[in-house]
Amino acid sequence: MVQRNTWQRERVREALSGAPGFVSAQSLHATLRDENTGIGLATVYRTLAGLAARGDADSLQSPDGENLFRACETRGHHHHLICRSCGKAVEIAATDVEEWAQRTAAQHGFSEAEHVVDIFGICTECAHARARERGDE
Repeated sequence: MVQRNTWQRERVREALSGAPGFVSAQSLHATLRDENTGIGLATVYRTLAGLAARGDADSLQSPDGENLFRACETRGHHHHLICRSCGKAVEIAATDVEEWAQRTAAQHGFSEAEHVVDIFGICTECAHARARERGDE
């Protein structure tokens, strides 16, 4: 299904591009609601799904099972390191993972193997903030 390029969808794209990392549809909708755009949650969901399907947005599932989205910086297959606290995301090369996935698939008689690898942790800034809160710094 092709989505028409409406001002609402364009505004969702802009908001996603301005987000600091991966965000949920609900979070993006809240931002747009706070700006009094009148854009509905269903439009946000449809737009994000369309962007992800076209490769214009990355989509992943958080450790809590929530779908998260981010404006795509890199075309093609890639992986992410994501802060569980602030959502900051860094695209990473994972040559070892690529080789392991292909080798493991071949060892079991599989071909055309695909995989998803996203690493969740705490970024330096959030780790320092937590340490300051505990009085460790």
